Amino acid sequence: MNDSIFVIFLGFGFLWLVMGVVGWIAFLKSEGEEIKFGKWGLLVAIPILIPIIITLIIGALYQ
Repeated sequence: MNDSIFVIFLGFGFLWLVMGVVGWIAFLKSEGEEIKFGKWGLLVAIPILIPIIITLIIGALYQ
């Protein structure tokens, strides 16, 4: 039962993440901007995503 709170927390976190990305894309499209994701975007995204993915994998394995 202790893990159910954590699952709810993660669910809301992912929901907010998806809503933020969709809102950002909608904002750029409304301004007529072209959505590009180049090498500098990867340079920022990869160091953020790798620790999150590793942490989730470790958490799943040690459960």
